[in-house]
Amino acid sequence: MSTYVIGDLQGCFEPLERLLEHISFNPQHDTLWFTGDIVNRGQKSLECLRFVKNLGNRHHIVLGNHDLHLLAVAHNAHKGWREDTLDDILGASDKHDLLDWLIHQPLLHHDLDYTMVHAGLAAPWDLAKAKMLAHEVETILQSDKAYDFFKHMYGNHPNAWSDDLEGFDRWRCITNYFTRARFCYPDGSLELENKGQIDSAKDKLIPWFKVPDRQNADVKILFGHWAALGGVTNTPNTYALDTGCIWGYALTAMRLEDGARFFVSCQLPSV
Repeated sequence: MSTYVIGDLQGCFEPLERLLEHISFNPQHDTLWFTGDIVNRGQKSLECLRFVKNLGNRHHIVLGNHDLHLLAVAHNAHKGWREDTLDDILGASDKHDLLDWLIHQPLLHHDLDYTMVHAGLAAPWDLAKAKMLAHEVETILQSDKAYDFFKHMYGNHPNAWSDDLEGFDRWRCITNYFTRARFCYPDGSLELENKGQIDSAKDKLIPWFKVPDRQNADVKILFGHWAALGGVTNTPNTYALDTGCIWGYALTAMRLEDGARFFVSCQLPSV
C-alpha cells in the first residue's frame, strides 16, 4: 500500500498512463494525490478528469488555477482564453457530473504529515490558518455565490495578505496564494508575472518558500504549478512536483512512504 503524489497533468493523459505503469500502481491498494491543474493546455483534459474522478476514494486532489479557470468558463463567468483546450470537457455528456465533482475539491489537503496545495502558502499563515482560509473559499465555491466569485477571481491585487481584507478582494488574495504563487517580495507580497527560474528573478524577488519568518516553514508542503523549478527547491520541507510534462520534460510521482521519486519523459506532440 503506497501513496504517490503526482505533479500537474494539464491534460497529458498518455504520460500519466506510462507513469502509473512505471510505479506498478495498484488501484485496490495504492492512493494517488494530484497537485492540481488536471486540465488545460494538453489535448486529453477530459480523459485526465474522468480518470481522476473515477479513482473514487483512492485519490486526493487540490484545485489549481487551470481547474478554477475551467469552472469559471463553465459558469459563463469568463469567455476563456484562445489557447484553452477545454472544449471536450464542456461538450461531454458527463460534463455536469465532472464539474460538480471538481467544484467540490479542496484547495488544501493535509494527511500523513504532509500538506498539499497547488502553488504555495502565504508567509503569515500557519497550518491551522491555511486550513481555515482554504475552507472559507471552498464554501464560497460550493454556494450560490460561485458565479460572482468567478467573475471577480481574475486579477493580481491585493497581492499581500491582511486579516482585514474583505469580500472578493479577500477571496482573490487567498486563491492567488494557493493557486498562483511563485515569486514574492521579501515582505511576502506576491509578484504574479514572473514564471521563470529562481536565478532569473529581478528586483529582489524570492520564491514564496524562502520568504523570511515564514510561519509554515515547519510544514511539509507538496506543490506543483512551478515547472521552471524542475522539482528542486533546496529548501527543507518543500517538495516541488511539477516537472513540466506539458512542456515536453517529465511527469513526476513522489512516494510519501519513503520520498522516492519516479519520472517518465514527455514529448511535445508533433505539429
